[in-house]
This record gives sequence, structure tokens and C-alpha cells, in this order.
Amino acid sequence: MARVAMVTGGTRGIGRAISARLKADGFKVAAGYAGNDGAAQAAARDLGVMVVKGNVGKFEDCQAAVKQVEAELGPIDVLVNNAGITRDGMLHKMTPEQWEEVIFVNLASLFNMTRQVIEGMRERGYGRIINISSINGQKGQMGQTNYSAAKAGAIGFTKALAQETASKGITVNCVAPGYIDTEMVSAVPQAVLDKIVAAIPVGRLGRAEEIAACVAFLAREDASFITGSTLTANGGQYIV
Repeated sequence: MARVAMVTGGTRGIGRAISARLKADGFKVAAGYAGNDGAAQAAARDLGVMVVKGNVGKFEDCQAAVKQVEAELGPIDVLVNNAGITRDGMLHKMTPEQWEEVIFVNLASLFNMTRQVIEGMRERGYGRIINISSINGQKGQMGQTNYSAAKAGAIGFTKALAQETASKGITVNCVAPGYIDTEMVSAVPQAVLDKIVAAIPVGRLGRAEEIAACVAFLAREDASFITGSTLTANGGQYIV
């Protein structure tokens, strides 16, 4: 029987590539999204995945989304916490709303989503939890104290939960992408983008499909000896 995977932020960008790859690998896939109904409908149509709407920053939305997925597809075996936003600004000008929105969506969401599935995974003796961090959670980035803090927190969350669940057949790992050729990065002014690419030793932006391949590897049943790890995929821009 096919295992069930849920990908938050799974209808656009990196998340869509992850949804597509896991579907191609034989998973029954549910892709979460917050508000872009058009992108969600396109993902459902083009990828053949279930889509479910909700705000991952809200515990009750996550609870409802997981219940919906489990009712339609079955218990979730693989959870990919990918949803994320940016609200950039220098700290001395940052508003409480900019801080809180990013922390809730990018970090609190890991608790909000994982809490819904962790008991079932423990009871069944199997699970894969994969958190998407960022190069900027590893090295920091000016103008992104909120985002960098949240993405660094994802790495700490991963390491701690991995220790709690290792004996239960559940692995918890992290993928930390560098700069990827997505809609968000493409919106950066060309002069800034040129500087970013110049700092990447491989000489190009990453592709969403390359991050999806990292997730697909960690989601495999035979990746059972890897837990608490952060897989860095940034073209050599920041070597940990």
C-alpha cells in the first residue's frame, strides 16, 4: 500500500517540486497551501495530488487539515514542513507584525503540524519528518533577523525531536537550501541577483527539483539510519 505524504506550502515553488517528486515516487500526496487557490487548483490538476487549505501558523488550522488528509488518504507517514514566508526589514525598523508573522508561519508551524501526526507515527512505529530550513538559518542574513531566527530554530527543532523519536522508527531531518530559482528569488532585482549568483561556487541558482531530490532521499524507507541531520544544498555558497 502506498504511503501518505503531506507537504506544507506544497503547491508552489520548492513545495510544488517536492509534491511532484513524492507523487512520482509512489506516495499518496497532500499539498497544503494558505491562500493561492489558483496555484492549488493547478497543482491538483497537473500533479494529481490532494490540496488542503489552511494557515500553518494556527494550531487549529493544522488540526483540521491533517484530519481532512487522513480521512481521504489515510494516516500520514511522511510530513514535509516546507511552508514559509518572508517579511524582510532591518531589526531597528521591523514591526512586531513582521516578526510574529514569520515566526508563526516558519517556526511555530513545525510544532503545529508535527504535533498532529507524531502520536500516530509513534503508535505505528514509523515516520519521516523533514523540515525545510535555509542557508540563512545557518549563516544569518542582514535584513532577515526574523527569517534567520525561524530557520535556525527549525534546525534545533530537528535535532531535539530526532532524539525523542529515534527508538520509535521515526526519523527527523532537515534540508537547508541555498538560493533556488523560484518565483520568490526571481523577483529580486537583477543587479542583486547577479551578486548572489557570483557568490555561489557552482555558478548558478539551484533548481527546486534538486531540493525535492534531497527530500525524496530522506523520505525513503531505507534512509532509516539518518536522523537529526541537516542536508545542506547551496552550491557551495556556505559550507558547514
